[in-house]
Amino acid sequence: MKVIDSSPVLRDLLDARWHTLLEPALHLLDKLDQDLDFKTSVPAKEEIFRAFECEPSSIKVVIIGQDPYPNKNHAMGLSFSIPSNVESIPASLRNIYTEMLSDVGGIAPSNGDLRYLTEQGVMLLNRGLTISLPDKKVNSLWYGFTDLVAQVLANQGVIGIFWGNQAQKLAKYFPTDKQILSVHPSPLSAYRGFFGSKPFSAVNRILELEKKPIIKWTKQ
Repeated sequence: MKVIDSSPVLRDLLDARWHTLLEPALHLLDKLDQDLDFKTSVPAKEEIFRAFECEPSSIKVVIIGQDPYPNKNHAMGLSFSIPSNVESIPASLRNIYTEMLSDVGGIAPSNGDLRYLTEQGVMLLNRGLTISLPDKKVNSLWYGFTDLVAQVLANQGVIGIFWGNQAQKLAKYFPTDKQILSVHPSPLSAYRGFFGSKPFSAVNRILELEKKPIIKWTKQ
């Protein structure tokens, strides 16, 4: 039985700077408000749109994952990122750090909080923005919403990194020279094409060609 939710509705939690750009999909948020049980899904309702807490025009790169981490300690509204005070780093993120160091060198971040990337114009977006803990499923209405997000970003010239099958469904909106695709960095697939894919240096090469500041992926 769904618990009645008295918190703000989803469209009011979405940063106002995105409302006009995403207006055609806002009705999906109203439907999701009715469908989702926010007491049994993650991330917390007030964190669902954390990836959107930025000026849309400031985004240079989007990393698209699949689903939020399926536990309350890890899911924080940014794909692959976890809160800085959580010591247990998920295997997918450990693999991302391994590929980062192999690709661009430097020193890995000291924790799993990837907000240092968002501060450089990297959007960390999941294909589905919430996941139900009882059945580990994503409500498919989210896919219609993130389809439009992908279109908006592609129209702005953003570079897209797509990890995993669900994420790659959004690559079609991006020109081929702005697509960086590979399998998901999870332990189940990382050795089948994620390791050695060098997505981070690929992004920086594109940014250099566009005469934009590169991303500092690791501590140098």
